[in-house]
Amino acid sequence: MTTDTAVLPTMAFETPDPPARPDRLGVVRQLGIDSAYTLVSFPVAIAAFVVVVTGLSLGAGLLVIWVGVAVLAATLVAARGFAAIERAWLPNVLGRPVPSPAYRVPEGSAVRKLITPLRDPQTWLDALHGLVRFPLAIASFVVTVTFWSAALGGITYGAWDWALPDASTDPDNMDLLELLGFESSAGARIALSTAIGIVFAVLLPFAVRGMALLQAQLGRVMLTSRAATQAELGRLTEGRNAAVAAEAVALRRLERDIHDGPQQQLVRLNMDLARAQRQLERDPAAAHAALGEAAGLARETLEDLRALSRGIAPPVLADRGLAAALAAIAARSPVPVDLAVDLPADRLAPVTENTAYFVVSEALANIAKHSDATTSRVEVRCAGDRLRVVVEDDGAGGAVIASGHGLAGLADRLQAVDGVLTVDSPRGGPTRLTAELPCAS
Repeated sequence: MTTDTAVLPTMAFETPDPPARPDRLGVVRQLGIDSAYTLVSFPVAIAAFVVVVTGLSLGAGLLVIWVGVAVLAATLVAARGFAAIERAWLPNVLGRPVPSPAYRVPEGSAVRKLITPLRDPQTWLDALHGLVRFPLAIASFVVTVTFWSAALGGITYGAWDWALPDASTDPDNMDLLELLGFESSAGARIALSTAIGIVFAVLLPFAVRGMALLQAQLGRVMLTSRAATQAELGRLTEGRNAAVAAEAVALRRLERDIHDGPQQQLVRLNMDLARAQRQLERDPAAAHAALGEAAGLARETLEDLRALSRGIAPPVLADRGLAAALAAIAARSPVPVDLAVDLPADRLAPVTENTAYFVVSEALANIAKHSDATTSRVEVRCAGDRLRVVVEDDGAGGAVIASGHGLAGLADRLQAVDGVLTVDSPRGGPTRLTAELPCAS
C-alpha cells in the first residue's frame, strides 16, 4: 500500500550509500591481518596450552593439601589473559565487533575471593579454549607458512636458481623436473617454479583466510557466545523495563488527561442534570436551558473521550491499517503535513503499527505545541526488515531526549519493541526525528 502526497523541495531525505564492494587493497589488507593472526597465534597457543595443561595438572594433584585451589585459580586467571588476547584479534579477523564477557567480581572473604575464578563458567571456557585451540593453531601456522613460502619462493626462484646445485650436471642431485621424468634446465626450472609460485599466490588469500576464520570462529564460539547471550538477556531486560516505564508514563498521562478533561466535564454534567431535575416543576424554562447545556457538555465530553482513544489506538488503525491511520492524524494536524507512506501489502504486526502510530502522533503533537513550525513531513517505509519512521519540521529546533520529557517516553516505547530513536534538532532548526523498529508482518 502506498500513499504519497507532494514533497517539500526543502526537506530532502538522505539515501544511505550502498555498501562498498571489497577492492584489491581490502583483500591485501585482510591477507595481512589473517597472516599476522595465524602466525602470532601459534606461539600464544603454545604458551596457553603449556600453562593450562601444567596448571590444571598441578592444581588437581595438589588439591589434597588445598594448595591446588590456589594453583587452579591462578591457572584460570592466566587462561583468562590468553582469552583476552584472542578476543582482541577477533574483530579484525571476523570483520565485526564481538562482545566481552562479564566475569564474576571477587567479593566476600579472602577464601571466597580466591575461588571466584573456579565459580565462573567463562573462565573454564577460557581454559578449554587454550586446550582445543592448540592443534588448530598448529595447522593454521603450517598452512600459512607453507603457502607464503611456496608463493614467494616460486615467484622469486629465478633470482636465486644460480645458487643451487645444477641437477642437470650433478648426477647426485635430482630436482622436481627429473623426478617427473623431464629434462632439467635452468629455464625449465625457473618456469616451473614460477608457475607453482603463481598458483600458490592465487590460492594464498583463500587458504590463509580459511584457516584464520576456522580458528577465529572457534574463539568466537568459546570466548564470546556466552557474552552474547548475556548481552541479549540484558537487552531484553532493558526492553522490558523500558516497556514498563513507557506504559507507566502513558497511564499517568491518560489519568491526568481524563482527570483534567472528561472527569471534570462529567462532574459538571451531573451537577447540571441535578439542577435541571430540581427546576423541572417550579421553572420548566430554566430546566430546559439546563438540559440543553448538559446535552452540549455531553457531546463535548464524548469528543474528548474520542480524542483520547485516538491517542491510544484509533479504530481506523485496527480496521484499515497504519497508512489510513496516519492519513487521518495528518489531516487533523494544525501544522500542514506532507505524508509519504510506503508499506508492504500485508498488514504489519499490531505492536509495530501501534508503535509507529504512537511515534507519529506524539511527534506531530510536539510540533504543534512547541516547534513554531509552518510545515512538517512524515515518511514511513519498510527498508529490509526494519520500519523507518521519519518526522521533520521547519521549526525552531532544540529538541532533546531528556528524562521526564515526551521524547524520552518515545525512546522507551521504541526500546520495548527492539527499536531505536534518534533526534537531530540543532538550535534554529530544522528538527528530524527518526525511529527504527522491526518491520515484522
